[in-house]
Amino acid sequence: MQDNGFEVTPWDVEGNVDYRKLVEKFGTEIITDKLKKDIKKQAGEDHMYLRRDYFFSHRDLGKVLKDHERGDGFFLYTGIGPSGPMHIGHIIPFYFSKWLQERFDVNLYIQVTDDERYWTGDGTTEEIESYAEKNIMDIAGVGLDPDRTFVFKNKEYMGNMYEAAVKISEKINFSVASSVFGFNSSTNIGMIFYPAVQMIPTFFEKKRCLIPAAIDQDTYWRAQRDIAEKLGYHKAAQIHSKFIPALTGPEGKMSSSKPRSAIMLDDSPAEVREKVMKKAYSGGQVTKEEHRKKGADLSVDVAYQWLKNLFMENDDRLEEIGRKYSSGEMLTGEIKEILAEKLNSFLEEHRKRKEDRGEELKRKMMYEGKLARRMWDKKVDLR
Repeated sequence: MQDNGFEVTPWDVEGNVDYRKLVEKFGTEIITDKLKKDIKKQAGEDHMYLRRDYFFSHRDLGKVLKDHERGDGFFLYTGIGPSGPMHIGHIIPFYFSKWLQERFDVNLYIQVTDDERYWTGDGTTEEIESYAEKNIMDIAGVGLDPDRTFVFKNKEYMGNMYEAAVKISEKINFSVASSVFGFNSSTNIGMIFYPAVQMIPTFFEKKRCLIPAAIDQDTYWRAQRDIAEKLGYHKAAQIHSKFIPALTGPEGKMSSSKPRSAIMLDDSPAEVREKVMKKAYSGGQVTKEEHRKKGADLSVDVAYQWLKNLFMENDDRLEEIGRKYSSGEMLTGEIKEILAEKLNSFLEEHRKRKEDRGEELKRKMMYEGKLARRMWDKKVDLR
């Protein structure tokens, strides 16, 4: 989607995104207070990402909750494109998926799109394979349930999925694919075929599939929703997050291709602090004197937005920080110090889980856990 001032596609985000306008253009729905209450009731608790509207939009989330309430259940599906090291923006959806998995006791399928990344020219086969292995280790660091999580690389698992890909691709003509994804005569045929591959995990179970992902990925599921019922399955439901802004400004989103403007999962504490203190875009004023008089613009201040959406769980503390910073009582350096501390605490815990159990969890989620063994023992043929 292109609009005045911003552009959102499955591959890139540019400009200052107007999320209300994006929801209107995509035809999704805002997550209402009622839906939040229903989630809290069924999950037994709420979640900061929902409370602060970081996950803000959806398709058929109400149907997912009704399925769960009736005892029919649902399952989760998300993924990663291995084009480089993972940053904070990549890992957050996996932490939210972990919460959903734990609170609703459901299976989670994670697709590693090593085929797509080759077709989009994001590296050689060897480079993409290396990134895939490192990305999977970082996913292991989240601490997902290894018996209810299946992580698979498309190229490795394709033998089990090919029958499904054949049936799905027969339902989608080039006219639909080109209008939805923007394909043209210069698009390689791997990318033209790829949407059929990305849809396959939505058919792994006869239950409804819920996809937690950033809203730029919604395009893929529109095509799935057009064909799902023809194949005897549910339309995929989605719960969409906003984009985590780059350190360098509120426009666009964080990118691993610009590591100096992103917090990478392997950044050292010193690197994290240096990036936050030197790179994080400030909504404060140019001079200390002016800041004391006018205060900060919280809507564009990256440190505040990251704390609000992702890292400051305590509502009272966040309100205090916002009040003091917007009034000029708190300086930019102070809020950046708070963010750097929160980031380093988060990354330290993530790295410790990865170091302590990463190899074991990776092995179970890919091959040895209960769900993984079941998936390797069958063909996905949509019968």
